[in-house]
Amino acid sequence: MADEGDVLSDLNTGAANGADNQPIAGLISQYVKDLSVENPNAPESFQWQDQPELDVQFNIGAKKINDEITEVELKISVTAKAQAGTAYLIELSYCGLVGMRNMVDEQVHAFTYAEAPRILFPFARRVIADAVRDAGYAPLLLDPIDFQGLYIQQLQARQQEGANPFAAGNA
Repeated sequence: MADEGDVLSDLNTGAANGADNQPIAGLISQYVKDLSVENPNAPESFQWQDQPELDVQFNIGAKKINDEITEVELKISVTAKAQAGTAYLIELSYCGLVGMRNMVDEQVHAFTYAEAPRILFPFARRVIADAVRDAGYAPLLLDPIDFQGLYIQQLQARQQEGANPFAAGNA
């Protein structure tokens, strides 16, 4: 039997029973919003001997759906070019609906532009790999991306510019 002063958990926190006041964030759903696969020089491109150069670009966007739900969008573009021309071009818009409640603006911004993309990226990476494979090439496995590190770099750059790093639209 525990002594009167030995309390493991104080259930009298002052909050009403069932109060929903703790910060919470999570992924509600994820989906391909847009996918474009171009294979402009097939079947000739399958005969090319030189290794194509890859250009991979990505961008993160966010659109507020309501007070608690935000759509986070990963846009990834992959172009493979050889001396003879473009082998393939893949453009993907991969989205996730993110729910966030009882969080300060800085936490919402960080989750939207660093953590949510980190969660979504492995799934977008698989879509890209499958699209390249379905175009007739060896699957392309994109290197992992340090979204947290990129996010911190972006914040520091905006602070050095004197801009509010958490202003709407900043990624």
